[in-house]
Amino acid sequence: MEGIGGIGLGAGIGAGVAILGAGLGIGRLAAAAVEAIARQPEAAGDIKGSMIITAAFIEGVTLFAIVVCLLLALNTKVGA
Repeated sequence: MEGIGGIGLGAGIGAGVAILGAGLGIGRLAAAAVEAIARQPEAAGDIKGSMIITAAFIEGVTLFAIVVCLLLALNTKVGA
């Protein structure tokens, strides 16, 4: 049985790092938004809107990174 090769291994690690980074980023975003709402409850609507848009951008970049990693992994010839 042949190994998956350096590119496939790198793609797998890259996908994991992308997901880890997105999880940490969205977690910090939510923590900052909750803290901001606690300090200024009258601005809750604006803060929630900004938080949702920013979270969508983070998820979009993460999805792009995972697609790139999958393309690298699937285009790698095993045993070549």
